Order: sequence, then C-alpha cells, then structure tokens
Amino acid sequence: MRILVIGAYGLVGGYVTARLLGEGHEVVGLGRETRVARRRFPKVRWVDADLRDMTADRWAAALLGSIDAVVNCAGALQDSPRDDLRAVHVRAVTELARACERHGVRRFVHISAVGVERGEGRFQHTKHEAEAALRATNLDWIILRPGMVLAPAAYGGSALLRGLAAFPFAIPAIRPDAIVQVVSVDDVALAVVRALTVPTAGFTCDLVSAERTSLGDILRAFRSWLGLPDARVIAAPPWVAALAAVLADALAWLGWRSPMRSAAMRQLAGGVTGDSDEANSRLGFSPRGLVETLSGWPSGVQERWFAHLYFLKPTMLATLVAFWAVSGVVGFASHARAVELLTDAGIPAGMADAFVVGGSILDISLAILVAFRATAPLALRAMILVTAGYLSAASVWVPQLWADPMGPLVKSLPAAVLALVALAVMDER
Repeated sequence: MRILVIGAYGLVGGYVTARLLGEGHEVVGLGRETRVARRRFPKVRWVDADLRDMTADRWAAALLGSIDAVVNCAGALQDSPRDDLRAVHVRAVTELARACERHGVRRFVHISAVGVERGEGRFQHTKHEAEAALRATNLDWIILRPGMVLAPAAYGGSALLRGLAAFPFAIPAIRPDAIVQVVSVDDVALAVVRALTVPTAGFTCDLVSAERTSLGDILRAFRSWLGLPDARVIAAPPWVAALAAVLADALAWLGWRSPMRSAAMRQLAGGVTGDSDEANSRLGFSPRGLVETLSGWPSGVQERWFAHLYFLKPTMLATLVAFWAVSGVVGFASHARAVELLTDAGIPAGMADAFVVGGSILDISLAILVAFRATAPLALRAMILVTAGYLSAASVWVPQLWADPMGPLVKSLPAAVLALVALAVMDER
C-alpha cells in the first residue's frame, strides 16, 4: 500500500513510519519541517506543508500518486505562535477527509487521545470535534485513542518523565496519585498497521494497557529503568503545579513547548484511562504494561545523560540570559569607567565610547535572542564568537585585565563553554 502519513516524523508518527516501511509499505510523509526527517527516513517521499494552511485543494495535491490510505498522527497540545489547535485538529482533518472522499481514498486512520469525549479544555474539545467530523464522512475511518504513550525516544511527556525520575535524592511529581494507563509507542504503531488492513471500519478504539498505575509508580519505574537507586516520590503542592503551568504557558509564546503546560496538567488531573479490552476485540492484540514495555528498551548511558540534563538545559539557558543581560546593563551603568579604561589603553575617546555602548547593546540583544526558541541557536553561536572577539581585543588593548583579581576575562570562558553545551542539547526531537 502507498500510505500518506501526516506528522510522519513526530514521536508517534516516526514509529508509525518505521513500522510501515518495515512491513513493506510505501510511505508519503507530510510535515512542517522535514529537513531532518529526510535524512532519518530516506525511503519516504516527503511533502512540506503546514497544517494550519491546508485546504481541500492542497490536500488533493498531496493525495496525488495513487494514495491507498491516510494515517493522521499530527497534533498539538496547546495554542501558541506555532500551533493552532482548531486549525490542526479540526480544520485540517475536515479538509483532508473531504479531499479523500473526492479522490477515492477510503481508509482513514486517525490518532486521537483517550478521554477526549469529556471535552475538558481546548485540546480535548478540538480532538473530539475532529472525531465527530470523521464520523460524519462516508470514509472507512478508524479512530485510535492512545493513553500515555511511552517511547524509547524522548520528547514531550516521555522526556519529562525521564527528567523527573532522575531528580537527585527524591522524585518531585505533580499529582503522583493520578491514575494512568500507558501504551507503548510500538503498540500504537502495530495498531495502525492492523487498522489499515482489518476488514471492518467505522469504530473507535482505546489503546491502553490493562494495568492501571499511578503517575508516582510510573516515575519510580522509569528511575529503576535508568539504573538509578530508588527514591521517594514527593507530591508538589497545588500552587507549585499552578505556577509551573503558568510559566510553561508563558514560555510557549517564546517558542518553548513544555509538556508542563496547563493543557497537559488538565489532562493529568482527569486521569489517563480507557477501555483496555478494545484493542484485543477490534485489532487482535493486547497492549503491553509498564514493566514489560520498559524491559523491552534496555537503557544505556545516553538515557541517563538525557535524564540528568533535562532540567539543566533550561537552567543553562536562563543563566546565559541573565549573564548577558546583566553584562549589558553593567556596561551602561559603568559607562564612564569602561570608557576611561579603553582610553587609558590608547583607544580614541569617540571609538571607546562606541565600543562600550555597542557592546552593551549587543550583550542585551543576545540575551533577548536566546530567550526565543527560534533564535536561540543563532544567539548561542553568536555568544561564543562575541566572547572570542572580546577576549582577543582585550588581549591586544588591555592585556592587564587577565591579571585582574576579579577575573573579568577569565570568567568569560566558562560562559562561552556553557553556551557551547547549551547549543549541543538544543534539539527537541
């Protein structure tokens, strides 16, 4: 079969794509940023498209080439400058279904989420609305509703679980008593493959293990999986959860899509549960439980590195923002002293003044650029280059600063190294 996979490089979409290729299917992958995906999956024919802009006519162009079925793995957690829930969850699905009807593509497998019928919040409401739109078509639709998806790859909630589990001394958790039914991403991919070939369609199927666990139990299982000694789970006070959600929501408008946003908190508060018998009755298999899932993915040092770095990454970035912002402010506040230092070194007064003012503006600008996800990589590279430039110029004009007891030049070296480390861990998926 030739299958169009929407969101083919995401956490779920990537495993679905790999499974389909392994089963011998041809895959056409559609996504917003396919540059890296083209290298990861060279056998896939990639289509660049933003779901927020897709109409039935644009979908029709993507369906050219004898597409036999469609699998929609795309989704967003919360509205932000880069994500529009109504556009991605409702309008794109509705327009795609309309295009499928016009061009004779019958089978449509849609990845939703358990519990969306409760309609608690915009995420659940739009997901449920998309399901209703599919049910209103004459397509051979199948809706799959995964529980909390666990994957060997770390992204979103899967990454957050690792970071929390690796916390030193104790495991902090928001709602550790929340009841959760997990599902392996491998089982989600298997469900998609079976949904493409089962003779009957027009049904909705929960994908969850029969095991009902608490979030605290999941975190302790992840800690054991990482090879770390057991630790006590500590419940965070409600105000901490509320503050974390507010901060995460604010950071989303800077491009940082944290799994701790209010939509995720709302989902967790209501529990993540479904009917564990449906996968067996509809698709002929039972999703694996927590321990069995983790046992199938032996962890190594790279998982421990990632887990330990998870919360250090935002700490590094916040430190760099503060360091460069303060450096710029201090430059303005100590303008006269800085100009005097340069003129004493033989630099003309006008040029010295321009250096101090320009350097302060540059420092503050880099701090602001690092705060935005889209410009952070460029700003981190600039920080390294600017530091090298500062040190080179200082070594020529004011070399005595290397021996200054306050170490203004020496202290710049760790900041440059910190920017280099932050740049190395910028990838999110």
